[in-house]
Amino acid sequence: MARIVTVCTERPLALVNMAHIRWYKIAEGLARLGHTVDIAANEESRRRWPWRPATTRLAPNLGRVPLGRVKWSRYDVVKVTYQEGFEILEKHRGARHDFIISRLSTVVGPEDAAGSYFEGPLRRRMYEAQQRIRQVSRYLAVSNEPARALWVQLHGAAPPVVLVPGAVDRDIPEPADDPYPAGGGGRCLFAGNFSWKNYAPRANATLSEKLNRLGELLARHEIRLYTVGPGDTDLLDSRYVTHLGVVPYERSWSYLQFAHVGIDLVKGQGFLHNTESSKLYHYLRAGLPAVVEAGLPNADLVEAAGLGYVVPSDDLALFAQKVADAAAERWDRRRAVDYILEHHTWDSRALVYHRLLTGVPGR
Repeated sequence: MARIVTVCTERPLALVNMAHIRWYKIAEGLARLGHTVDIAANEESRRRWPWRPATTRLAPNLGRVPLGRVKWSRYDVVKVTYQEGFEILEKHRGARHDFIISRLSTVVGPEDAAGSYFEGPLRRRMYEAQQRIRQVSRYLAVSNEPARALWVQLHGAAPPVVLVPGAVDRDIPEPADDPYPAGGGGRCLFAGNFSWKNYAPRANATLSEKLNRLGELLARHEIRLYTVGPGDTDLLDSRYVTHLGVVPYERSWSYLQFAHVGIDLVKGQGFLHNTESSKLYHYLRAGLPAVVEAGLPNADLVEAAGLGYVVPSDDLALFAQKVADAAAERWDRRRAVDYILEHHTWDSRALVYHRLLTGVPGR
């Protein structure tokens, strides 16, 4: 088995952001498979990051190491998550390691393009990081076929590109106390990250505008729209949308279990080229009917699981009607949960990396 160090961010490990949740869950899955895995990050005061849990329980074979103290040569493998993680690896002089696996959530091109909400200086920085990632990585992991095709078109077929889509826990907490405000009516939930305005301002503005309009339409069906998650939410209209704040991962399941419908929307006009929706795996794992826009790369999950509706992009009146329909429908929720457990757990994703490390053939 391999000794692995994994890098994503310089901030503390905090399971409230899907990027960090995925980083941790894949590390945990590799540790369960018998590898020894260290998460390299920094521990800082909770005063600076007040929503960070005081502790995160680590699995067996899983440890922490401060970034400034990593001795890269002690590890067989360096696993890097996102372009940000690769820049941190470079900063801490780890990019010369001879076995780097780089994971990207999004592949961008040399110019701003439709289907991507990364633009301008941020998109250029991401693209330049991709060029350096290509030069030093043993393997590259992406979420979907459009991302793989774009990478090969831009950078060629080396390093080998493997598909590692999003995933979800096999075991989740039993329903706890109802976390929603008292009051009647249906509950529609958007659970996930809001883009920070200094990071992707157009995506933040577009999503906020859509949620505001959808919340107004849902009110006509006696359904309230709720949101949870980190990011800039000051553009939300509190008349139609209730933001419930940043929720630690373990507690977030209650928000899904006590909602009536979960949703996701495209943070742009029409479609997203290769940025998938992580929240869909979680809605379906919780047995929560999902209504999503067709422009999401993994929107087909909803139809494959048989729990919800896919609506053409930018038809919010129809979207609101489908939310109302989903809340009233009698669904085979067990079938959907079983589908997710068979195809989309963190363990199945960690197994892709395990096969790369051990030479075991797989799909």
